[in-house]
Amino acid sequence: MANSIKVFGDKCVGCKMCENACSFSAISIVERSEHPKKFKLAVIDLNKCAYCGSCVQTCEFNAIELKKDVPQPGVYKNLYKGVWVYAEQRHGEVSGIVYELLNEGKRLAEKLGTVLSAVLIGGNIKSKAQELINRGADKVYVCEDLIFTEFQDDPYSGALTQLIEKEKPEIVLMGATNIGRSFAPRVAARIRTGLTADCVSLEVDPETRNLRQTRPAFGGNIMATILTPGHRPQMSTVRHKVFKEAKIEEGRKGEIIEYKIDVQTLLNRTKFLGFIKDTSATINFAAANIIVSGGRGLGNREGFKLIKELAELLGAAVGASRAAVDLDWIPYLHQIGQTGKTVAPKVYIACGISGQIQHMIGMGSSDIIIAINKDATCPMMQIATYALEGDLHEIIPCIIKEIKSYRCG
Repeated sequence: MANSIKVFGDKCVGCKMCENACSFSAISIVERSEHPKKFKLAVIDLNKCAYCGSCVQTCEFNAIELKKDVPQPGVYKNLYKGVWVYAEQRHGEVSGIVYELLNEGKRLAEKLGTVLSAVLIGGNIKSKAQELINRGADKVYVCEDLIFTEFQDDPYSGALTQLIEKEKPEIVLMGATNIGRSFAPRVAARIRTGLTADCVSLEVDPETRNLRQTRPAFGGNIMATILTPGHRPQMSTVRHKVFKEAKIEEGRKGEIIEYKIDVQTLLNRTKFLGFIKDTSATINFAAANIIVSGGRGLGNREGFKLIKELAELLGAAVGASRAAVDLDWIPYLHQIGQTGKTVAPKVYIACGISGQIQHMIGMGSSDIIIAINKDATCPMMQIATYALEGDLHEIIPCIIKEIKSYRCG
């Protein structure tokens, strides 16, 4: 079901009453020379229209028709083929999450017996296409134009919409990054399909070809699996480090398709003034092979001295649960979990962290999980590769002592 609104050209006289009544600046009055009386015409921007009906009530000529909850024609799902990954880039550098999506996208494409494609949009970006092929893409659609030099919601969402409407992919995957979260919903709205955000698991049913999109719901207390059975494409955004990166296969063969976007039709309501890089201190969890994290079980702020000492010896990054951050024991930039960073190190050491689902979402993909906790029944101890039951204030100093002894010996 959807709404529709239209202007009857044979009734509209361009009186501007509807334009003045519109609270959303969705109506403009344009010249039309073809009319014998040289009347102007009201034009409605559907990207701005809220379908409130103010213009209909104001028009004295019955020139505007609004219909709400209009049944939409069925989607011919058999016309939609292929799995797509949006290859996010900023200043010519492809985001690391793209390689993770290519790995998962390849798996889904193989299950569906279809091809994996990447979409690359930028100002001068074609040189990165082979890199995506080396990571598993069978096709790369390249959309180059100066208007795409810097990311802006309107032109980027317009370009991806044009491409989707022409090529009709079955599945579109995007990163749940600042960029992905900003313009993925715009694309989904324009092509009238569903979008599942922040997915942590994707699976397909080979018979129905429906994508099972699983994400946390109700504050992470349950996991919801969402389907889009009546619309195509099926769109998902996925958080960083949920999937493993696709391996590089140098010299892999693939098709590069240069797609020319009609930039004259692209809406652009903003002006790019400049890019200011964030130089504030951050934790590079992506590069960390080992992460040592502390939670409420540390007891107080001083407990993080132990965590930091162990992390320094191991060359590890320091993480934290939301509980520790909320207690103001450590800054937010260390937080791991649904509302913090998603990580996937080789070794994750959880000290005094019970393992609520919100935290598990952020570190569950770690290769090896070591848990230190008094409660042997807590979730973190249950999923750990190695579980150490006991007081962390006794266990961690012993580990530190052994490491120092080994290195000196």
